[in-house]
Amino acid sequence: MTYSYPAEVFSEFGRNATHRDDSSLPCEGHVLPVTFWLRSNATGSELVSRTRLKVQEVASSHRTLFPLHSPSIALCLLMALCLCVSIGHAENSFFDSKKTDLTPPQSVQRQPTDWHYGLYLDLSYPVDFNFPENHRWRSKVTTQRVNELTPNMALGYVRKDADESSRWGMEFAVQGGYDVTGQVPNASLRYGDPYSDADTFSHFSRANVSYLAPIGTGLKLTAGLFNSFIGYESFYAKDNFNYTRAYLPDYSPYFMFGLSAQYQITEAVKSVFYVINRFNFLSAPNHLPAYGTQVSWAASSRITLTQNFYYGPDQSNTDLRYWRFFSDSSIQWKRDNLTIAFVYDIGTERAIPEAGGQRVFWTGSAIYTHWQFAKTWALAIRPELYYDPNGTMTGARQFIKAITTTLEYKLPIAATITRLRMEYRYDDSTGAQGGFFKGGEISPGVIGLTQAQHLLIAALLWTYDSP
Repeated sequence: MTYSYPAEVFSEFGRNATHRDDSSLPCEGHVLPVTFWLRSNATGSELVSRTRLKVQEVASSHRTLFPLHSPSIALCLLMALCLCVSIGHAENSFFDSKKTDLTPPQSVQRQPTDWHYGLYLDLSYPVDFNFPENHRWRSKVTTQRVNELTPNMALGYVRKDADESSRWGMEFAVQGGYDVTGQVPNASLRYGDPYSDADTFSHFSRANVSYLAPIGTGLKLTAGLFNSFIGYESFYAKDNFNYTRAYLPDYSPYFMFGLSAQYQITEAVKSVFYVINRFNFLSAPNHLPAYGTQVSWAASSRITLTQNFYYGPDQSNTDLRYWRFFSDSSIQWKRDNLTIAFVYDIGTERAIPEAGGQRVFWTGSAIYTHWQFAKTWALAIRPELYYDPNGTMTGARQFIKAITTTLEYKLPIAATITRLRMEYRYDDSTGAQGGFFKGGEISPGVIGLTQAQHLLIAALLWTYDSP
């Protein structure tokens, strides 16, 4: 028995991702051709009978909505849905393989679909040789926990692409894990309080609708919560060369909430303009919007340059004198199995009078090198610098230097990919308030600090992306 039909299944939702269907259930309005072959022998002659059955299913125009009262319930439903579909697909493949001797050779091609859904799981065990009793990595937003099994990310998503044949699109995804909790900012006089429901909102990474307007080469408009245009690395380790993220992306937006417009000016130049609520979409220092733009230029088949600018009010005083300016620049060179990229960020703002009123800045850079030296093996190296002389971003006046080396083995099985990574990382922090946690308390409630930190991390990243 041969099935041939596209499938659409409802199933991403907090930057950039990354960076995804085959189902045993028929979609509404689709036709299922089913071919039966019956072969029998009678008195030395062979009788072959073939029957073709076409079934047209038309679904009711009414839909039943299941209210999701929390992101955890939504994530569970998405996981259950994808698991059932995966099992159904595997079961069909099994029985189809048993019928190969009865079914004549016939090419079956999967019909394309605009709908995609998937799951992602990130588990790691980081060993910090300073062995801090609080199990914390100081000055880090993602991968904050050390010396314990860390479920950093569990994600479920559904996406419909917008293209010329179907101009409306959408994204929805929910997430949970230690990396999610690090997104919620702390309350402060300078930056105000986070949204009252910031903990809940942090469990969404995508929640938007898009429309590809028939203007020129196509103007894509997106409204809602979408991936950040700023930064070279993704919030999700699976989309990056290394397991741990650099300090640069940790202190720039991973997600944006607002409106964006993308336009392909030429084959080599792409532009983006966006209006968003602020640098960190979970903070609420005021009610004015912020603005940004990106220009990406493919200078050649191997070199791509990208420039981002951000300008907006991120403090409780919205006077233009206190608005933040941020620049994110990158250049990438790629040839065959080798990729090298350089990223440089710089930001500045004048602190409000209550916080001293002085002009502050922060800056950093990183070099990314990725070598796919075998089909399933890759090596990545990333040296980086991050200078925060006023403690604006990290909360401590410090200069951080780090180098990270990652070995990856990738195992694709059907629609899943399992990545096993082993990573060594060295961090060094100097300055008036620099350092990393070490050992136990040196006074009540105060963990000791040391200048350097060595980390050895084993990580497992599992993804299921619909065909």
